[in-house]
Amino acid sequence: MSEIGKHDDVITVRDEAGDLVAVPRQIQRIVVIGALPLPAVLTVCFNAADKIVGMPKASMIAAKNGLLGELYPDILKADTGFDENGVMNIAKVQQLKPDVVFYNADHTQQKADLLAAGLIPVGISSSNWHYDAIKTLDEQVSLLAKLFPENNKAKIVNDYSLKAYEQVQKRVEAVADQREKIFFLFRYDAKTLATSGAMFFGQYWSDAIGAINVGHMLEHDNATTVTMAQINRWNPAKILITNFTAAEPADLYHNTIGDYDWRHVAAIENHEVYKMPLGVYRSYTPGIDTPLTLLWLAKTVYPDLFKDIDMTVETKNYYQKVFQITLTDSQVQKMFNPTAAASAY
Repeated sequence: MSEIGKHDDVITVRDEAGDLVAVPRQIQRIVVIGALPLPAVLTVCFNAADKIVGMPKASMIAAKNGLLGELYPDILKADTGFDENGVMNIAKVQQLKPDVVFYNADHTQQKADLLAAGLIPVGISSSNWHYDAIKTLDEQVSLLAKLFPENNKAKIVNDYSLKAYEQVQKRVEAVADQREKIFFLFRYDAKTLATSGAMFFGQYWSDAIGAINVGHMLEHDNATTVTMAQINRWNPAKILITNFTAAEPADLYHNTIGDYDWRHVAAIENHEVYKMPLGVYRSYTPGIDTPLTLLWLAKTVYPDLFKDIDMTVETKNYYQKVFQITLTDSQVQKMFNPTAAASAY
């Protein structure tokens, strides 16, 4: 993602869709479409809360129920009216008069519609790097640093993530022959039961902490629907529930959703179901909290290997060192005990 050129009033970059884009040097109004974690990255890394005039409803729900809106109240002023059940209303985007629109680089039709409307689209990808959460975050922050150079935190974010990754790798070498079988519950309601196959973030997280993603043989890109019968056959030892779903561990322990029966799954029998953290955004995807997510997952799946890791201390140190944000104990507790209200669906 190298910077191509500069002129007095524009900066030309190659975005994550592979396009050369001339972006105003002084960006004052931003709309984010589809790239759900991006408002948090822009806000925390680049102090851009007051510049974000529009963002997806799913991003706003996370901001209201996580730490983002508490730490940066200006972000809650952003408009979400252009997001009509996940579909972009281009006329409403135009009304926000954005200097730049960040969109999901996989959605080529969105780019075409934005260009036709006379807007400046910059593609942001979650899949270019095979769902490697750390690499994806590093690349996004590096690109954004070219557009917001006065708040460049690319190197310090990259360095912290790499340190956390290397720390985990050294320890999980000890479980090479006894890896835990884990299952990521991405979405769960009366009609849908979805997980991560080999081509989604659950596979990356599993590999990164030395665990086995029981759905690794599923080849569908992004979330994949599964059946209760498949889960019973896989019999995972631990279940990680994302914040894209409202489901909580109690819903699995007590079979409160739909007609699914979890009783005979090892993770249920041994009380090993966990809700993933919600810091400034949903931690399953790449974002500001990615190095903390890695440590939390490693400690959750292998508590004995990481018993010396205090997640409250790690979280406070990370936010202070990288972003100069002082978190309270209650804010950290909120992060690691998210509510069902944060669900994107």
